[in-house]
Amino acid sequence: MHLNVAVVMDPIGSIRIAKDTSFAMLLEAQRRGHSLSYVLPGSLGAAAGRAVATLAPLVVRDDPAGWFELGAAVETPLGELDVVLMRQDPPVDSNYLHDSILLDMARADGVLVLNDPRGLRDLNEKLAALLFPQCCPPTVVSRMPATLRAFVAEHGHCVLKPLDGMGGRSIFQVRQGDPNLNVILETLTGEGRQLAMAQRYLPEIRDGDKRILLIDGEPVPYCLARIPQGDEFRGNLAAGGRGEGRPLTDRDRWIAAQVGPELRRRGMLFVGLDVIGDWLTEVNVTSPTCVRELDKQFGLNIAGQLFDVIEARRGTAH
Repeated sequence: MHLNVAVVMDPIGSIRIAKDTSFAMLLEAQRRGHSLSYVLPGSLGAAAGRAVATLAPLVVRDDPAGWFELGAAVETPLGELDVVLMRQDPPVDSNYLHDSILLDMARADGVLVLNDPRGLRDLNEKLAALLFPQCCPPTVVSRMPATLRAFVAEHGHCVLKPLDGMGGRSIFQVRQGDPNLNVILETLTGEGRQLAMAQRYLPEIRDGDKRILLIDGEPVPYCLARIPQGDEFRGNLAAGGRGEGRPLTDRDRWIAAQVGPELRRRGMLFVGLDVIGDWLTEVNVTSPTCVRELDKQFGLNIAGQLFDVIEARRGTAH
């Protein structure tokens, strides 16, 4: 089966290919003989009631000295494609939401958009975990500093975070009586205008913030534990965490079984779950990572598993 595959992503010239999951997907698609196109950043739009974008033919190489070549770019209806990989990093701001609506038009034209644009809009990565309360630590979400302050007083040791961050940005660890608590809450909530989340601190973070990858609702059998280094409490790789591959535990598999069927129902073919100890903390649907690290440590081909699903979906559609 031959597919025309386009990717929406951050500028391809600035990625780190040794760690970039979107690049792993592109390498696998090319290996299978599919045609690749790169959506020029900012070029999504609509004309005559159809989604369009400026597409450049793309060739990729697993070579840090030169990992891509682009051909001549042409504005093209997205309905002429078979697959669009939506891999744009957060924030999920108004531009991102508008792009998801345009990709929904392409989906209505028969294009397989991964992940489903409706799910990208509906599943905020912090709030989506709360759809599975049996999997989550004690959590509260509020715009009201007093509510968040009371939660900290109840649990004593907490993590505070915005709903739209990524890579560990703007995450605070606080204790009851922290002299900075009021200013942290004022900053996170914009003095009562923005939602923020408080969760009970999980000391198991010392052993790593585990990234579990789901493909069409089924877990990859290994996770990447992102372990905080030095005095840092955040395990995110972007915050300096060290990645260590591990087999899934029974609890990890239980969490995946709780979450996977609903994500499959929503068309979320590639998802990253964040698990600390025994608890689900986030459901990453926009641009989950860690494929290249797990492939390297365990001899996997996770992008190959994903493209098996993509090809099966497109085969059914035809």
